[in-house]
Amino acid sequence: MTIEEALIVLDSLMGREQLTHLQETVFCRSWDGQTYEQIAGTVGYDSDYVKLVGSQLWQSLSDHIGQRVTKNNFRVVLRQQMGRQDEKHSDSSLQDWGELIDTSDFCGRSQELTELEGWIVRDKCRLVTLLGMGGIGKTVLSIKLAERLQKNFECVIWRSLRDAPPIDSILSDLIQFLSNQQETELPDSVDGKLGRLLHYLRQHRCLVILDNVESILGTGEQAGHYPIGYESYGELFRRVGETVHQSCVVMTSREKPREVAALEGTAVRSFKLTGLDEPEARELLKPKSLSATTTTFEQLIDLYAGNPLALKIAAATIQELFDRDVAEFLRHGTAVFGDISNLLDQQFDRLSDLEKQIMYWLAINREGTSIADLAEDLVPIVPKRHLMDALASLARRPLIEKQGASFTLQPVVMEYVAETLIDRVYQEILTQDLHLFVSHALLKADVEDQVRESQMRMIVQPLLDRLTAPTHCKSEIEKKLKKVLLTLQNRDDCAIGYGAGNVINLLRQLHIDLTGYDFSNLSVWQAYLQGATLHQVNFSRSDLSKSVFSDTLGNVWSVAFSPDGRVLAASDTAGEIHLWQICDRAGNLLRHRQKLLTCQGHHHWVCSIAFSPDGQTLISGSVDKTVKLWDVNTGDCLQTFEGHRDWLVSVAFSPLGSIVASSSVDRTIRLWDLQTGNCLRVLEEHQHWVCSIAFSPDGETLISGSDDKTLKLWNVQTGDCLKTLKGHTSGVRGVAFSPDGQTVVSGSQDHTVKLWNLTNERCVRTLAGHTNEIRCVSFSPDGQSVVSSSFDRTLRLWDWQTGQCLKTLQGHTAPVRSVSFSPDGQMVASGSADQSARLWNRQTGECLKTFQGYTNFVLSVAFSPDSQTLASTSADHTLKLWDREGQCLKTMRGHSNWVWSVAFSPDGQTLASGSFDQTIRLWDRQTGQCLKTLHGHSNWVWSVAFSPNGQRLVSSGFDQTVRLWDTATGDCLRVLNTESRIWSVAFSPDGERIAIGLEDHHIQLWNPGTDAPLTSLTGHTGRVCSVTFSRDQQTLLSSSDDHTVKRWSLHTGDCLQTLDDRDCVKSAIFSADEKIIISGGLDHTLKFWNATTGVCEQTLQGHRDRVWSVACSRDGTTIASASEDETLRLWDAKTGACLHVFRNPRPYEGMNITNVTGLTDAQKATLETLGAIDVNGTTRETEEL
Repeated sequence: MTIEEALIVLDSLMGREQLTHLQETVFCRSWDGQTYEQIAGTVGYDSDYVKLVGSQLWQSLSDHIGQRVTKNNFRVVLRQQMGRQDEKHSDSSLQDWGELIDTSDFCGRSQELTELEGWIVRDKCRLVTLLGMGGIGKTVLSIKLAERLQKNFECVIWRSLRDAPPIDSILSDLIQFLSNQQETELPDSVDGKLGRLLHYLRQHRCLVILDNVESILGTGEQAGHYPIGYESYGELFRRVGETVHQSCVVMTSREKPREVAALEGTAVRSFKLTGLDEPEARELLKPKSLSATTTTFEQLIDLYAGNPLALKIAAATIQELFDRDVAEFLRHGTAVFGDISNLLDQQFDRLSDLEKQIMYWLAINREGTSIADLAEDLVPIVPKRHLMDALASLARRPLIEKQGASFTLQPVVMEYVAETLIDRVYQEILTQDLHLFVSHALLKADVEDQVRESQMRMIVQPLLDRLTAPTHCKSEIEKKLKKVLLTLQNRDDCAIGYGAGNVINLLRQLHIDLTGYDFSNLSVWQAYLQGATLHQVNFSRSDLSKSVFSDTLGNVWSVAFSPDGRVLAASDTAGEIHLWQICDRAGNLLRHRQKLLTCQGHHHWVCSIAFSPDGQTLISGSVDKTVKLWDVNTGDCLQTFEGHRDWLVSVAFSPLGSIVASSSVDRTIRLWDLQTGNCLRVLEEHQHWVCSIAFSPDGETLISGSDDKTLKLWNVQTGDCLKTLKGHTSGVRGVAFSPDGQTVVSGSQDHTVKLWNLTNERCVRTLAGHTNEIRCVSFSPDGQSVVSSSFDRTLRLWDWQTGQCLKTLQGHTAPVRSVSFSPDGQMVASGSADQSARLWNRQTGECLKTFQGYTNFVLSVAFSPDSQTLASTSADHTLKLWDREGQCLKTMRGHSNWVWSVAFSPDGQTLASGSFDQTIRLWDRQTGQCLKTLHGHSNWVWSVAFSPNGQRLVSSGFDQTVRLWDTATGDCLRVLNTESRIWSVAFSPDGERIAIGLEDHHIQLWNPGTDAPLTSLTGHTGRVCSVTFSRDQQTLLSSSDDHTVKRWSLHTGDCLQTLDDRDCVKSAIFSADEKIIISGGLDHTLKFWNATTGVCEQTLQGHRDRVWSVACSRDGTTIASASEDETLRLWDAKTGACLHVFRNPRPYEGMNITNVTGLTDAQKATLETLGAIDVNGTTRETEEL
């Protein structure tokens, strides 16, 4: 055992605990037999101190392995541990083979496999590169090598770099797998991720195969180097080769990366793969039944240098044209074989136009493509019989590969065809002789997200690189593309096809402003327009089939599949429920998702939805305290159930569909008769919010999970509580029954998933891995898997019986609130606060579709101290500065989720913002630059306020903490812990007190320097949404969801005055002279109250949705209000007249969709909501400003 091997074993045993430099020195020199005195003399430390460090090291090692370790026995112990690890490696079970190709025709290569096995197993090579020309068999050999070596490794993972994934993506994928799905919160930097990857390569014996490495290398003069954005791959290869670890990374490539060349030696080696010899080649071609003598067969092999792909292609030609006679083929002569591309040139030239079209489409699609999808891609339409004949011809050559019912290309062929396509489209753009540019989409908007991203990297971007190469000037390319657009509009034969969509996708990738572009009268197919700004773009009389636009989704609270799996529903913070058709009658995922309808009727966030068993209706529960029943065919509200006293957070249908259950923040569960609408019974034993409910499969039992940390089982007929399950250490947010009704799964704020046996009422397994609270859980229809969603922005798929995390699904950028299996168990749907719903492949973990929403609610507003400027925050993740005439002065970007609060510093030079992304940002008012980002909150940040001297900032959030910050350094000075979520916070004018408004209906007053509240004000019966001190610090003003505004004495704590409103009051402030109280709330109005009499003197109407924030200018002349109707309004403080309405342009403002085709009515309505116009008069009229 060498010292290097000893260090690897030590590292694996110590886990995340890192040795100090002195500890490692003591270890290495002790290994060499030195005494502590000798070590001390070498390193310059006192010998007693060195002995203490050594003792601590041996003790730490003892603790980690459960065996006494000393300086005298540590060598023996480590050798034993190494032996045990080798035994464990021999039973490897952790494998991920990615998208493996078919290796059924593999033959020979036994000598190569034996030599490579020796390098990896015997010689412990860390980095091995298989080199060879295209088609030589590197990929197949790498697979066979991995299969042969898998018992020598704990972990085996095979990944193709064919589509040039960014380094971040591949590192995250590897770390996630090698950590057994346990590590998902990764460092932001590539260097940090590399460190974590090397940690696992040291800790475990891993075999990592990276295929097609040439895809991330440059070409021509840059061969062996890296294109822009891929340089970090070189650092990956260097560190894998240089660093001591116990794993092996095997790469296949046509070119040798320069790092490999520089490091080659004992631990880093390259293997040059040559062609097959005569017996192996004869075995490969045996199925072709060629007629040849030994001599002619050898001539054939020599001609193609034993290249397997070249031989198979040549054999197909011999079979088809020369009646299997090799000698006849050779007599006709053929070009000397130099590279596979030469042979592919010959083959491609011989193809029919239809066969070439198919080849191009298979290269564009990047993955297996069905006959139906190919038929849909082709322009013009091709008879199915002709398509089948062409596919059969290509298969005989063999230029295509069959994967089940789909067709694809081998990597080397795909690369060749893609390069050919790019070259010819490039020439078409230059000459304006458009053919392929019209008949083929360079990027497809309606495919899986990862496929579209691959098309962008491998086709669109390389084409743009060629177009920009001469001048590197974007404006020159824009001129060329505008000329292309003009050609499309002037040529009848170009009007139908993918040309306009290609122009749009190329312009978008160049980040060209599309304002005012004219795409009228064209087929705009496969344009990817999610997130695009399309102001005044003309699509009139265009066919928008197959293009993808943004949706009107707010933050998604709940997702659900219809019982037949054809429809996906999602509910959001805009109070709407959206339905899309996602599958056909056969259960196949539709390429072109269709928005069916939007259910509108709730007045607040819709937290939960569920389909009826027959799929004809849907129920929803909302923050507006109601349950609604909807017709899914028309979107009509059929019935409203009222009775809850607070937010509805979960709803469920009974299996027979006759009973609806709902649970609420009011701590109750209600059971409703669907036919009569009557409340059958109220279940009242939980001591806190009832966050989740589910019926048992037989409908006789209901399970509930609560913030009181318990699960309860209820008898549906009697309403009796049958059992209470305890074990979670925090609130239970998600519950579900297994299909057989014997097991319950629960997800909690304590970051765990628990499985409960209902027979013995015990927790049978706890699944740990999430790093934040779990919001939703679900069983797969086959009962084998559980899926969980979390505030850590991930979903996890679990084998609940073994406790193994099978997959971690990453892609959401905000908390994932809801998750559901499709009825066939093949897909998972998720809904997130990033305003998206996603569909995932259960087997691969890949994201299939993203439904991305857009909303621009204005959430808060503040006046600058000089009263001349307003700051507003929005659901579009931005802050904006406005003058009093409505001119937007600056837009500040940086937050990654809704920005809920904003405050000016006392000197007016700095702004603070709090966001749902769990951060606070400080901004320079003059430049709009972010000065600091404050991290510390673990949930939404709801409110921020500056101290009177501007030196401190206070923030509050849903993590139940108040944090005090130093505004100069960004340091967190103090954390004040509470027992409830905090909705509002304010500093007193003298800076000596902080007031906070809580979810539990209380107001607390704190001294910023203490850890306990000074006093608590009680009287509200709903969450306290805002708190404001009077200037003289004698009173405090509060507003609440209990429909009241209250004024409190700060001396006695008594409530001095209660102002009764008709709906939740989200914001209340004093006027500048404090004679008037101004409030805004969910009834869409502002109210002016006489502060002395409590009489409402004026109601200001104009907003069309909830008012979240009101502010008064310091000069007392103007009131500002922020609303979910996406506007900011200024009002005269004396007369109540509306002075100005500010509105930022919506993403599709002025986009002309008059007489468009290819959209459903629901899709048109969505575009109109986002600003599109229809001059025929069907447009939803914009509010008169």
